[in-house]
Amino acid sequence: MAFMEKPPAGKVLLDDTAPLSAGIEASQSLHSHTEYIIRVQRGISIENSWQIVRRYSDFDLLNSSLQISGLSLPLPPKKLIGNMDREFIAERQKGLQNYLNVITTNHILSNCELVKKFLDPSNYSANYTEIALQQVSMFFRSEPKWEVVEPLRDIGWRIRKRYFLMKTKNQPKERLVLSWADLGPDKYLSDKDFQWIIRLLPSCLHPYIYRVTFATASESSALVIRTFNEKGTLKDLIYKAKPKDPFLKKYCNPKKIQGLELQQIKTFGRQILEALKFLHEKGFPYGHLHSSNVMLEGEMCQLLDLENSLLGLPSFYRSYFSQFRKINTLESVDVHCFGHLLYEMTYGRPPDSVPVDAFPPAPSEAVVAVLEALLSQEACKNGMPTVSRLLQMPLFSDVFLTSSEKPQFKIPTKLKEALKIAKESTEKRLIEEQKLIHQHRRLTRAKSHHGSEEERRKRKILARKKSKHSAFESSEDQTAKSSNSNNSAGSGASSPLTSPSSPTPPSTAEHAPF
Repeated sequence: MAFMEKPPAGKVLLDDTAPLSAGIEASQSLHSHTEYIIRVQRGISIENSWQIVRRYSDFDLLNSSLQISGLSLPLPPKKLIGNMDREFIAERQKGLQNYLNVITTNHILSNCELVKKFLDPSNYSANYTEIALQQVSMFFRSEPKWEVVEPLRDIGWRIRKRYFLMKTKNQPKERLVLSWADLGPDKYLSDKDFQWIIRLLPSCLHPYIYRVTFATASESSALVIRTFNEKGTLKDLIYKAKPKDPFLKKYCNPKKIQGLELQQIKTFGRQILEALKFLHEKGFPYGHLHSSNVMLEGEMCQLLDLENSLLGLPSFYRSYFSQFRKINTLESVDVHCFGHLLYEMTYGRPPDSVPVDAFPPAPSEAVVAVLEALLSQEACKNGMPTVSRLLQMPLFSDVFLTSSEKPQFKIPTKLKEALKIAKESTEKRLIEEQKLIHQHRRLTRAKSHHGSEEERRKRKILARKKSKHSAFESSEDQTAKSSNSNNSAGSGASSPLTSPSSPTPPSTAEHAPF
């Protein structure tokens, strides 16, 4: 597909962050192997599900590919003899189900291309590196000064985003990085406005936003070039990782878990908040804050990937904040994601789950106070503070920033209005998704409550009481009827009872003589 081509008509723009769940429904033995029939579901709707068939060898191949993560995954071991026994197959099926549960609930693994292709081959069969190379090659025809040094394979988590190490012909020693990305489900800008704002990105100047060297877009994708930074991102610093290594290798299973020094937490946090404040005031939607999107430039943190929201790409943490209905604007999304980032800076790893019930000891109580305002049960239920409020909190209020660079990003009024409408559309989709998740959760809780052991016991007791009550009422009715019969028989005023089957005797008046 050429770089300036439009996307195919009717192309479905999937939300790649929508969680996939997988359950093995049955197994079938064919000759010398067993096939497992798996039901895969995207999100909460059973209607958005499909069946796939996998052999043990398919699981084994996937597991071999995931070994780069350094994680010890619970794949059942191979067995050459007796592997067709019914009991063995049932036991293996349980083991494979457990394996699926582990990889679909791990935040990084569940979003990686290997797992997506295994569970959803119809939507993830494309070779995005080849597509990206075709697009980039078309671009180079009109911009011959750039040259690809090598692809940077799998350095990011996004499936539809690819990176290439670059150089210019007039400065061959200087290294740059080119990122190419496809459109996402929240691309609401018109093609004209989309290409316009993408080309404006190099004009964004801010001490805490990483500078864009060059940016261009077609109707179907965007291409952005920045200087390659050997130090890498904030996540690379926390995990002591090499920037060029694959994402799974760098971040899935760090050898040493250690947070940053308090002064680094304070300074980096303040710098990131200042960048967010600037973007919010400009009406520029961000929504993509995480530690891999923060570049380290000396002692400064600088935000990356401003183009993501323009492309309509979903956030890295979407599966988290979509659970909370009060986090329903891109500003509140940025603040909540800052909580994830602050936790990672403090403890050297992401939180096990959100909301966080209790925070481990931190270098300062001021850190915990901010984390509680962003990741606690109360915060997620009631909503996020503003960036300005966070800047006033003790952790950041006394940080002195030395940069003298004047921020600058001129967005024409017409384009600001287009960005506002696109932002509102993105938020509307999020709110609708949160509403569906909330309804699904309530229904699930109701079903679970109705089907619980205690509820079943209560219903049985209630049924017995009703049965006894009905039997008692029936007995009382029978007694009353019997009593009425006896009273009637002893009274002269009452007519004798006749059986309905007995003929009524003729009246004597009919035979009397005239």
